Amino acid sequence: MQENRISGTEPRKSLLGQVIFSSRWLQLPIYLGLIVVQGVYAWKFLAQLWELLLGLDHMTETDIMLAVLGLIDVVMIANLLVMVTVGGYETFVSRLRIDSHPDQPEWLDHVNASVLKVKLSMAIISISSIHLLQTFINASRIDEHTIKWQLFLHLAFLLSAAAIAYTDKLLSSTTAQQQGH
Repeated sequence: MQENRISGTEPRKSLLGQVIFSSRWLQLPIYLGLIVVQGVYAWKFLAQLWELLLGLDHMTETDIMLAVLGLIDVVMIANLLVMVTVGGYETFVSRLRIDSHPDQPEWLDHVNASVLKVKLSMAIISISSIHLLQTFINASRIDEHTIKWQLFLHLAFLLSAAAIAYTDKLLSSTTAQQQGH
């Protein structure tokens, strides 16, 4: 051990490890950018809400339903952004150190890369479901080919999420078995 210190190989190894580990901070501008995108979606939500309120007199029930689904879609995308920003930063960059904060999300206590992937895939399925519902409500105005592709993509999202969840379950049970031995 002391020979490594004398020859100088350990400090370089340690320095390389520190550089690689510190490179995680290169993700900080990405997460800050997602916060800016949150602001964009907040603005979009308010603009769509304002349009809905101004147009209520001449909108049909179907138009109102489509507008409300559009608002829900914006909210769900904003929620997805929060999960990616908060969960990704906590998992891949640094701890947020908000343990005593009364508004700390419950899911943040047990977030890791696997949990984050499953949560994100479920959020994407929810967003896709809202889009599909909008399509079916508005089906008379949409090309049949487009409807089929949206349905196909939604099914692909469902299968992908199921595969991710199943793989995560397999990995969790394998890890539990290895720890038991």
